[in-house]
Parts: sequence; C-alpha cells; structure tokens
Amino acid sequence: MTGIVVLFGYAVVLAVVGPRLLVRARWVQRLPRLGIAAWQALSYSLVAAVVLGGVELTMPTLCVSPDFSRLAAGCERALRWRFDSAGGALLGAVGGLLAGTVLVRTGYAVVRAGISAARARGRQREHLAVLGRYDPRLGATVVDHHAPAAYCLPGRGGRVVITTAALDALDGEQLRAVLAHERAHLRERHELVLAAAAALTRALPHVRAMAVAREQIALLVEMVADDVASAQADRLTVADALLTLASSPAPVAALGAAGTTSAVRIRRLIAAEPVGG
Repeated sequence: MTGIVVLFGYAVVLAVVGPRLLVRARWVQRLPRLGIAAWQALSYSLVAAVVLGGVELTMPTLCVSPDFSRLAAGCERALRWRFDSAGGALLGAVGGLLAGTVLVRTGYAVVRAGISAARARGRQREHLAVLGRYDPRLGATVVDHHAPAAYCLPGRGGRVVITTAALDALDGEQLRAVLAHERAHLRERHELVLAAAAALTRALPHVRAMAVAREQIALLVEMVADDVASAQADRLTVADALLTLASSPAPVAALGAAGTTSAVRIRRLIAAEPVGG
C-alpha cells in the first residue's frame, strides 16, 4: 500500500506543483531546449506514475525472476491474493481499468494524431504542387499571396514555404533569419515533440498539467528556433521579422515563425538578457 500512496502522491504533486514551478522558472526560457526536456519529464513521469499506481493496485506483490515459469507462477499467486476478497477484487479492477485506460488512450491519441497530421500535410503538399514554385536560391517554396507568411511543412520531404508578400516585406537579413528559423524546426523534428505533447493532453484531458505542458512546449520550440535565427542576425532583426509575420499563422500541421506566441517571443528577443539555447 505504501508504494501506491507514493506513486499517486507523486502524480498529484507533479500535476499541481510541477507546472507552477516551471512556468515561474526564468531559466526555462533562457535555456529552451532544457525547458522542453523538463516539461517532457514532468508529463511522462506523471503518466508513468498513474499507470504504475494502477498496476500496483492490481498486483501489489512484485514478481521478479529470471525463470519465466517462476515469474508466471508468482504473478498468478499475486493476482489470486489480490482478488481473493471482494474489497481486493474491487481495488484490482479499479487499478487495472485505470492503467489500461491511460495506456490505451495514450496509444490511440498518438496514432490518431499521426494519421491526422499526415493527411493534413498531404493536402498541403498537393496545394503547394499547384500553387507554389521552388526557389533554389532560397531553398524554399514560394507562394503568391498578399499576406506575409513563412512556415515549414515537416514530415516526408519537409520543406520551407514563404509567400511573395513576405519576400517583399523582409530585408535580406530578416529573410535569412526567418529561413533559418523554419529550417531549425525541420532539422530538430519539432513536429514530433509537439505531437507527443498533444497526444498526452488528449489522453488525460482533465489533467490541467498536460494542457499547460503542451502550451509551454509549443512556446519553447519556437524559442529554440528563434535562437537559431539569432545566429543569422541580431536579436532585434529577428524580432522585427516576427512582428512583420505576426498576423499570418501557419496552416494546420505546419510550423511557422508567427502565431499566438509571437508577443512573448518578441519581448524575449528585445530583452537585455542574453539568449541561450
């Protein structure tokens, strides 16, 4: 019973206290890669604690043996002991249902998100094949459009997309920074980081910590890309480029320099504090 209390207590602390500490921690935005790892550790640990707590409710006796037959016999005895009484059977059923539900929902969310993203990116590629033209000088696909926008389409044959309005609005240094930002997303496979965070949010929709983790990870992956862009131009230039693109978010299943996080990122870039990765 002690193990059950520890596991579920740990999950509660992570869900309630963890997000508050990370949101307030200044180092998270100074070191966004480390911040992403911290939010991932919180999310994965929370899921693992809930699943293991459910398993502990179902099978309170640890079954460990290099001999498979002995391992199976030990697990059978543990299950018989747990389900020998009505109260034990109820606890075991609740634990098994909890662990199984979390695992199934997580797996389903991952598969569903992957299929949905693949379909959306497929539609985007079809549109770009008709509307876009590849510019080898930029290493990007150019689309005629009145709104300044830039984004990347991850996955198979990942590509950077930029509109003609963005090319007109950005100067040479700003353009290099924006292209570097989008290539950073593709190179570091940020779509997988975001997909994992979204899947955990769908798996545990009533756990606020998961939604906060998803929001913060989405912000931090953009900050990572901003820091890469800052290596191509000074931070104020990157901030100006973001301001130019701020009104044109990326399409579904794409990652773009603009979006709802632009204001926070612009303030970070113009702050006197140096940016770290």
